[in-house]
Amino acid sequence: MKTTTEIRSDFLEFFRSKGHAVVPSSSLVPGNDPTLLFTNAGMVQFKDVFLGAEKRSYTRATSSQRCVRAGGKHNDLDQVGYTARHHTFFEMLGNFSFGDYFKKDAIVWAWELLTEVWKLPKDKLLATIYHTDDEAFEIWNKIVGLPPERIIRIGDNKGAPFASDNFWQMADTGPCGPCTEIFYDHGAHIAGGPPGSPDEDGDRYIEIWNNVFMQFDRQADGTLVPLPAPCVDTGMGLERVSAVLQHVHSNYEIDLFQHLIKAAAAITGTTDLEHKSLRVIADHIRACSFLIVDGVLPSNEGRGYVLRRIIRRAIRHFWKLGALSSDGSFWRMVAPLIDVMGEAYPELVQKRELVERALKAEEAAFAQTLDAGMQRLEGYLAQGGGTIDGEQLFQLHDTYGCPPDLIADILREKGTELPPTAMAEYERLMEQQRERARAAGKFAGGTALPADLIAQLKPTEFVGYEHLEAGGLEVVALLKDGKPVDAIQAGDEAIVFLDRTPFYAESGGQVGDVGQLAEQGVMFAVADTQKLAGQFHGHVGTLTAGTLKRGDHVVGAVNHERRAATVLNHSATHLLHAALRDVLGTHVTQKGSLVAPERLRFDFAHFQSVTAAELAQIERQVNAEVRGNHAAEVRHMDMQEALDFGAMALFGEKYGERVRVLRMGDTSTELCGGTHVTRTGDIGLFKIVSEGGVSAGVRRIEALTGQGALDYVAEEERRLDEAANLLGGNAADVADKVRALLDRQKKLERELESLKAKAASGATADLAGSAIDVRGVKVVASRLEGFDAKALREAVDRLKQQLGEAVVLLAGTSDGKAALIAGVSGSITGKVKAGELLSHVAAQINGKGGGRPDMAQGGGEDGPALKQALAGVTDWVAQKLA
Repeated sequence: MKTTTEIRSDFLEFFRSKGHAVVPSSSLVPGNDPTLLFTNAGMVQFKDVFLGAEKRSYTRATSSQRCVRAGGKHNDLDQVGYTARHHTFFEMLGNFSFGDYFKKDAIVWAWELLTEVWKLPKDKLLATIYHTDDEAFEIWNKIVGLPPERIIRIGDNKGAPFASDNFWQMADTGPCGPCTEIFYDHGAHIAGGPPGSPDEDGDRYIEIWNNVFMQFDRQADGTLVPLPAPCVDTGMGLERVSAVLQHVHSNYEIDLFQHLIKAAAAITGTTDLEHKSLRVIADHIRACSFLIVDGVLPSNEGRGYVLRRIIRRAIRHFWKLGALSSDGSFWRMVAPLIDVMGEAYPELVQKRELVERALKAEEAAFAQTLDAGMQRLEGYLAQGGGTIDGEQLFQLHDTYGCPPDLIADILREKGTELPPTAMAEYERLMEQQRERARAAGKFAGGTALPADLIAQLKPTEFVGYEHLEAGGLEVVALLKDGKPVDAIQAGDEAIVFLDRTPFYAESGGQVGDVGQLAEQGVMFAVADTQKLAGQFHGHVGTLTAGTLKRGDHVVGAVNHERRAATVLNHSATHLLHAALRDVLGTHVTQKGSLVAPERLRFDFAHFQSVTAAELAQIERQVNAEVRGNHAAEVRHMDMQEALDFGAMALFGEKYGERVRVLRMGDTSTELCGGTHVTRTGDIGLFKIVSEGGVSAGVRRIEALTGQGALDYVAEEERRLDEAANLLGGNAADVADKVRALLDRQKKLERELESLKAKAASGATADLAGSAIDVRGVKVVASRLEGFDAKALREAVDRLKQQLGEAVVLLAGTSDGKAALIAGVSGSITGKVKAGELLSHVAAQINGKGGGRPDMAQGGGEDGPALKQALAGVTDWVAQKLA
């Protein structure tokens, strides 16, 4: 029996033998599609190739793509663990043709792999086609030899023309075409009918491979225009085909999942290997681990929030099995996962420490509230007759960190469903919360280039590594108000595209260059340079003189001073990254950066604040590399060669087949297309100015280099000298002087507190003597100058003790403000409540407050209204006691 690893390898090697380039899986975070939350299909990394916006060195490709479907349009989370085939994470095997082969080869090769390499019985296979795709029918019937009764035509079964399970489209317009799906028949002992039948949703017939034939371009009016170069996009779920080849019915019975399920059983002490919780844990460790590997960390927005939901769902199942431990449980599943997937995905091994630490930190945080949240849920269910409302759902999420899908899971286990009205109310409350504090978690794309312009342009040649000024640059396109134009006039804001440019376009955290484009009588001020559609440098700015036309030639001059300062900061980020990994650990990975002329900002994965000693060590190591004056060596090589060379690839960056590798000394080797120093000594000085948290598991360091660092140090020295002068000493004595000053301040504060206590004691004695008797209850309402809330609370407590049954309201005044404290003896709170009394008084002085029946506090304005409000307290109490 073939293992899942062997099946993956078989597929890739089969298509390698058919002339396909084996392309590694891309990140689960799509690098070229801001509309997608996660990579959810094999074709995602080739989308720009299919659209004609990108060209590769190959026209045939094959891959095993890591995919996640949990969140957004494709969301299988609530089904995971309860069905045989739903997963949050899965691998999609695929072969692709970019204008090369088409239907015949795709179908014949699929049949060859299934029946000759994998030896699947031919009589167990059947195919579906789009009902008008006679070409596919002929290939299946005449060439492959599949009987007509096992070729099923599927029509427009989704309510509109070309809306069919067997007609694929990328969007409402654009590439589309029919597809043929291959199904495996598990046998008559399993319920279900063939595709297209009323019983097609059963488990007998399982789709194992989909071949999409992109042969049309759908127009806005719905018409289909043939594509000049038809393409093929196929997808086969590795887990599904493994179940077929291993002669099991459920994906969870394949070797990979059985290893994970047994590991989860060992960790939890569970003997029932069919327990759904073990399935959930086995599934979720794959999604969580690979999302973290690809740079996603738990947070409260976007991808990080989806990851948090998956982790917490898994943790709840550990809790359900009674297996939460003080040292965490879920992270222990990483080692078993590496056993079965580490060979295929070595990045999982490389980032093991990061994955384990991220999972452990999230579990520790959730475990603190999980018990209380589950108890609160049981209380809500008892109150609501087995169901909950939207406000309760919101509270469970907001207070206890239990997301709605987790609550829905629990209700499903109890035999009920989450009411749609509750979900609607929850969404309303969440939206209100977002309005109050909206997180910056939206996807945003840059300027979009028209498709016809992309087709006309060639990728911009960047000459700015060697030159900051270049002549003879041809204006190949002009974009004004988002539309191509032939010319722009003085005063126009536009984007200028050149055939070559010395201007660096913003990428890799480095800001775009500024400068000017000029020819005789023409001047275009470049305010920014952006890389559009991944390959075209757009010079964004304003034409300040003359007329600039497409076809003109200009001289481009980059702002030298600004580029020089930016270069220092970019090289320093590389040295900083290396130092962080050395001092804090190899789990540190870059999460983002800003490389500007004035400063650098570096975000990195780490789960605790960096100590002062660690920061000092990091700074020392970077400056040691600076003083070492190492050469910055640039090499160009294939991607795999670069990784073998030790280069680090950065999260969120999209790399081509050939990459640029920057090496500085023996500590820093990274893939980078940015501009850098010639030698590390050019940086001059590196100075960290701040370190702090950005989000859960992400820290940020801001630093300065060169003259900026020197200016910062000089300013710090000036401030230190100024502080020394104020303290009457020199810079070396400042710490001792400040320490002595703080000690004296604490002594004086203690003396002041003592004096206040004596004053309060005297004041309460006077107030006790002036108390008014109302129906046997002593009432005190008075104003005390200079008393803060703490002193007032102590005075109220003393008066209550001295007076027996009493109602006390004191106002401490200072700087035009009044602090209010009300106290009521416990024996009379049934009639007189401190919170009501305080609210009554506070409302009269433009204030507010409230509290318990026996003690309340608030505040308002000091003035004539306060005197009147206090004078009315006795009558208010009398009314309550009547």
